[in-house]
Amino acid sequence: MTRKVYEVLAEAFLQEEIDTCFALLGDANMNWATTLGERGTRMIYLRHEHCAVSAAMSYARSSGRVGIATVTCGPGLTQTLTALPAAVRASLPLVIFAGESPLGAAWYNQQIDQAPLITATGAAYIQMHSIKRMPTQIRDAFVQAQEEGRPVVLGVPFDLQDAEWPGGDLPAPSAQVLPKLAPMPPHPDAIAELAAKVRAARRVVVMAGLGAAHADATAACTALAERTGALLATTLPARGLFHDAPFHVGVAGGFSTAVARACFAEADLVIAVGARLTQHNLDKGKLFPKAEIVQIDLSPRALSQGRVAADHHLRADARLGVEALVEALGSEPVTGWRSPELARAIAETPADPAEFPADGDLLDPRDVVAALDRALPGDWQLVNSSGHCSFYFAQMSRRPFEKFTTIREFGAIGNGISYAIGVAAAHPDQTVVLFDGDGSLLMHIQELEAIRRHGLNILICALNDGAYGSEIHKLRDEGLPDTGAVFGHTDLAAIARGFGVGGETVTDLARLPDLVAGFTASGGAALWDFPISDRIASPVIRRAHPGGHAGQERPVSVDIPA
Repeated sequence: MTRKVYEVLAEAFLQEEIDTCFALLGDANMNWATTLGERGTRMIYLRHEHCAVSAAMSYARSSGRVGIATVTCGPGLTQTLTALPAAVRASLPLVIFAGESPLGAAWYNQQIDQAPLITATGAAYIQMHSIKRMPTQIRDAFVQAQEEGRPVVLGVPFDLQDAEWPGGDLPAPSAQVLPKLAPMPPHPDAIAELAAKVRAARRVVVMAGLGAAHADATAACTALAERTGALLATTLPARGLFHDAPFHVGVAGGFSTAVARACFAEADLVIAVGARLTQHNLDKGKLFPKAEIVQIDLSPRALSQGRVAADHHLRADARLGVEALVEALGSEPVTGWRSPELARAIAETPADPAEFPADGDLLDPRDVVAALDRALPGDWQLVNSSGHCSFYFAQMSRRPFEKFTTIREFGAIGNGISYAIGVAAAHPDQTVVLFDGDGSLLMHIQELEAIRRHGLNILICALNDGAYGSEIHKLRDEGLPDTGAVFGHTDLAAIARGFGVGGETVTDLARLPDLVAGFTASGGAALWDFPISDRIASPVIRRAHPGGHAGQERPVSVDIPA
């Protein structure tokens, strides 16, 4: 029996043991995608190509597997160009099946040179113009995506896809050829040198990143902090790793709490474990003004985002490196700067203690987040979008790492709803809550239809300030009109109901327990619209644009032992 090339290409994907593909169909991918779905892959059909790739990104982050998406050629591909650099910078492995215009056509209106567009984003592009080599190129794309931690886009002319398969076996799948690497232990001399430096420090911060999470180094980092009397912190993507530790001060970086920033200002040594030392998590070098920084990483780097970030480096697997350091330090713990008073300050001081005047009936976003944190079940999956509102949602400190997803590496808003879809696909038996702002949500509000159609269990909580939150405060700080950033409080709940999902406008936070109970009982999809004041600026904005708001800073005093 003869087979079409697109059927064999679908089989090459299936032997990679994929289970989900995010798709938007067109001439150059629909035969392949339909075959993939008919043979057992769960196909989630989105309304925009950007959202298909973004959903694959959060699926990859949340599941630990390669994310799969498919778009058509030309305009289908160009719609993905905002998502791809975010995936590159977040080191997310994706394989994207994208068509190409037919090679045999003298003219095709969607033809464009796709490779330069893709490589400009930092993703890889593979032109598949030899039918016999196509299955191997697919396998190799899965290898490359996993080894390099970035998207690989496959360009497949759709006239070649429709040709008859000339015969031949599929290659071994990527799982059989990828090397099985053992964790890298540290060098004993490097451990001895680092242990001496740690012994001399008095105020240590252990900051863990995604590398620590992937290496299962949480317990080791906790033991190191207990041994040295250190505070625990995480990068934003690893938020929640130490959620139940009393001396965990939350996120290190622009999203740090007031107490954390006060402590970080007095630190003399930061041990960054499996963490990229970025402009954000070091707050452009201002977060730890008195501290030396040590990086424990498999691939430590001299320069990070234009600056020398670390003073010392230890090349090692995160867990093995920290465990060896703890052993070298010996068993006698030190107090460091831990005290009952500091533990109480960490637990009781608001993340942002600034004071703002009341703004009519509009809510304070900090009150909304605190109420949601109390009301939402602890086992629900939470997704934090980008934009001004994301600072507030990052302060839900009791939520564990495994239940919180955020991807912000490219600074683009508009991704939240597709990120929620990807997390829902990775955890089909769990409830997903998306936290987003109105400006971001409205960019891809059409995906509410996809959520309803696929029966995804997603609750969307939108902070609705009727504006682009960051921009209004920046414009006001510059003394410029904010007209171009303000568009009024759109009735998001009514829009949701128009798409056939639940919609509620929440002006009384006392309703939340009943709303949560009702949603728990019904499941499905819903959008809760929280009208908030546009006069309240996050600490991130206030530090950079101090004149664009009406708030009054309230200094935080932290009792740090001498």
